[in-house]
Amino acid sequence: MSIVLTAATLSDLTAAASQLIAFAGPEKIFLFHGDMGAGKTTFIKSLCEALGVKEAVTSPTFAIVNEYRGANVKIYHFDFYRLKTQTEALDMGAEEYFYSGNYCFIEWPEKIPDMLPLHYINVSLKVLTDDSREITVEKF
Repeated sequence: MSIVLTAATLSDLTAAASQLIAFAGPEKIFLFHGDMGAGKTTFIKSLCEALGVKEAVTSPTFAIVNEYRGANVKIYHFDFYRLKTQTEALDMGAEEYFYSGNYCFIEWPEKIPDMLPLHYINVSLKVLTDDSREITVEKF
């Protein structure tokens, strides 16, 4: 099952985030795909806001994982771009996060192909114009 969302402007991401959360239902693992600069982190910020996060949401590029508290939810935001091997993700305990029952937003999941859970929401962002994005969402 899949849906396609369009965000013509950055402000449209709020509605797209709410639609994505509704589409996902109980699924809490989200894999984000897209070229560098496609807006993965920006969209994750909108998702966090939709889940009630009040603090600043930033890219975990150097920390690898950031933790946020929303309205009765815990969210882990991963950025695996800098990983050289999957072993680095294993060493930091990534699988424990994935199976914690909390939201996990994972950027650059292709860096850890053998570690991904069997069920997840796949989110692909495609740049249409400077501000406009096409967001394809699939349940696996």
